[in-house]
Amino acid sequence: MRFPNLRLSQLFEMLQTETLPQDELARRLSVSTRTVRTDITALNALLAGHGAQFTLARGEGYQLIIEDAARYEALVQQPGRQLRIPRTSPERVHYLIVRFLTSAFSLKLEDLADEWFVSRATLQSDMAEVREWLGRYNLTIETRPRHGMKLFGSETAMRACLTNLLWQLQQEDGDNPLLTEEALNAGVPALLATELHDCFTRCRIRLTDEGEQFIRLYCAVAVRRISEGYPLAEFTADNVEDDVREAARQIADLLQQLAGKALSEAEEQWLQVHIAARQVQDVAPSAISADDDEALVNYILRYINTHYNYNMLADAQLHADLLTHIKTMITRVRYQINIPNPLLSNIKQHYPMAYDMTLAAVSSWGKYTPYAISENEIGFLVLHIGVGLERHYNIGYQRHPRALLVCDTGNSTVRMIQAMLLRKYPQIEVTRIISLREYEPLGSVEEDFVITTARIHEKDKPIVAMSPFPTEYQLEQLGKLVLVDRTRPYMLEKFFDASHFLVIDEPVTQQQLFSKLCEQLEEEGYVGDDFYPSVVEREAIVSTMLGEGIALPHSLGLMANKTVVYTVLAPHGICWGDETAHVIFLLAISKSEYEEAMAIYDIFVTFLRERAMTKLRECRDFTSFSAVAVECLSRF
Repeated sequence: MRFPNLRLSQLFEMLQTETLPQDELARRLSVSTRTVRTDITALNALLAGHGAQFTLARGEGYQLIIEDAARYEALVQQPGRQLRIPRTSPERVHYLIVRFLTSAFSLKLEDLADEWFVSRATLQSDMAEVREWLGRYNLTIETRPRHGMKLFGSETAMRACLTNLLWQLQQEDGDNPLLTEEALNAGVPALLATELHDCFTRCRIRLTDEGEQFIRLYCAVAVRRISEGYPLAEFTADNVEDDVREAARQIADLLQQLAGKALSEAEEQWLQVHIAARQVQDVAPSAISADDDEALVNYILRYINTHYNYNMLADAQLHADLLTHIKTMITRVRYQINIPNPLLSNIKQHYPMAYDMTLAAVSSWGKYTPYAISENEIGFLVLHIGVGLERHYNIGYQRHPRALLVCDTGNSTVRMIQAMLLRKYPQIEVTRIISLREYEPLGSVEEDFVITTARIHEKDKPIVAMSPFPTEYQLEQLGKLVLVDRTRPYMLEKFFDASHFLVIDEPVTQQQLFSKLCEQLEEEGYVGDDFYPSVVEREAIVSTMLGEGIALPHSLGLMANKTVVYTVLAPHGICWGDETAHVIFLLAISKSEYEEAMAIYDIFVTFLRERAMTKLRECRDFTSFSAVAVECLSRF
């Protein structure tokens, strides 16, 4: 089947093996639910003659219903037919990058515009992102009048850029024409898949599936570049193990046959580095003696203990996991080999506190070493730290429901009710047990609700009547109060307030904003004079943009005297690195309240998942902000 656009193809693939609701499909495709319904109608029209339809099952989502198995099987067995003309801006950017990296001659936008049926102005607009992408690898495009544009840079950078792009495309769509027809020599990837695996098996080298796929892509790129007369310059690898050297030698022989040209010694040496950088270590952690590896592991764990009050120094499993990962990581950073991390944005959102801890520790360690550890590498470390935190600490702080028990019968009845509550709802905290006579004069109730065995008047909190042997209805009514999420509303009430809320309509820079907010917090005694420089330093390391226009600036470490969140809404936006922030939460977290404050991050992640930024930035005061925030949190 030939789909009119890529989104229909993606939607068809998503619904092949699982049932998905409209909201999830809209989130994955970054479109509205209305667009999803329109696309489903279009898909059903295409499938009308192939014995299948997508139907909406109430409460579950869209699912594939096959009416004629034979006709549908004939459809899915057909080879895919991909359009070789890029239709969207991201596709054109990818095609342009590949053309520049693989073309031996200058390129003219006029020629490409004619080939892809777009205007020259459209391609000129896409070139800004192309230049930015290539600039990450120190590659530059030079323009000569009447000749066109030509790419210049080192051969290692050319190969790294092309390999990383193809790797990203492979994760998104393994049948992308850039992978199958444009960038690589025909038949080479398939041949390498078998030969490389056999080679690593013979040499007893363990690689993850991703690591082996990446080396396979690099080798396919190398074959094309070598065959077209672009060898590597001089290069020497140090401290490489014998099994890695042997594997690199065998692979170099294979690449020489595929390229049809002799390989230089530098090619084999560079292969050694690629293999060593992705090798899974078989040795015991105690046998790893590289000073940099051990030093970095100990430094990270000590830094987290000192600055964040989480002591994981005695966690042998975490120490071993970090040590094994960092040994190969050091090889990568030493030779500036970049491994893409497709989960980086998810890691930031799901492990925000662990991410900040790890980033602060690695950045601090970076002051004493020549190595520059990329954000992708930090993301891999965060996974180990996050798992370690979950293993030892209840980092997902929860505020348990607190109940007042009013009981006018004997002590045995009280104990029976308590036992029943503990068995049915162990999360309930019965903070007080009082008699009816003690309850009547109370002006207010501090607890979240009241459980009573007697008839009483409601004060300011809900009441649940409970007999000594409660009925199912009574337990169900109690459950409606117990199972309410109180953690995030409690965080909202405790750490957010009107005096630390600001709407900015005039233009302001990031530095001016930090200075203004930190000065107020310092005057109020929430932070010291070292807080502002630390916030600026943290922002300089990596942008604190969480996503969707929401930013979370904060200090390196827990430096506040008292925890508070300063909320800033900027309807017109504030320049935040390469992005624009509209909702800013400046976090000042103290060591004394760090366990509770960890749940603050869950509020921000909820805002992100609910795409609440647009509604939040339209608020004009703290009351309306709180209303939108509570509404958003209650839905999730």
